[in-house]
Amino acid sequence: MYRTATIRIVKISREGDRILMDFPSWKPERTSDYPAQLQEALGIKEIVGVYSSRDLLVELNNEDEVKLADPDFTLLKKLGHKVIITAPGKEVDFVSRFFAPTYGVDEDPVTGSAHSQLIPFWSGKLHKTSMVAKQLSRRGGQLWVEQKGERVQMGGQCVFYMKGEIFL
Repeated sequence: MYRTATIRIVKISREGDRILMDFPSWKPERTSDYPAQLQEALGIKEIVGVYSSRDLLVELNNEDEVKLADPDFTLLKKLGHKVIITAPGKEVDFVSRFFAPTYGVDEDPVTGSAHSQLIPFWSGKLHKTSMVAKQLSRRGGQLWVEQKGERVQMGGQCVFYMKGEIFL
């Protein structure tokens, strides 16, 4: 169990070759209050909808648009928001990418905090509580995700390489 700088306590467990993380659920709400240059900064052709929670969540039409987005990180940094882009997936329930240049991370490979917003968003749209997601960064990663009331659980395959305890 640990507490991040921006998220309440996160529980982590291991189930076979998967690490499971349990986060608070952050349901995004549709907003019209977003930077006018957002579409340009993300390097995308069309925005389906913009939602706000912890970060800005931008819905696109399809997986190819998410994959082909070509962000201008200098402009994104000036806008001052962490941004998630997402769309329905071809072989998974949904796909995403996460950008946070204002915080020193142009594109994060696989982002737990982003999925704490994506899971309730897609759970509502798809009327499902258990889903499979894929983050389309260069490294990328597939996650098994679940909406569990006020919390979300996500997990992915990993190679276990160390176990330890820290006492402060």
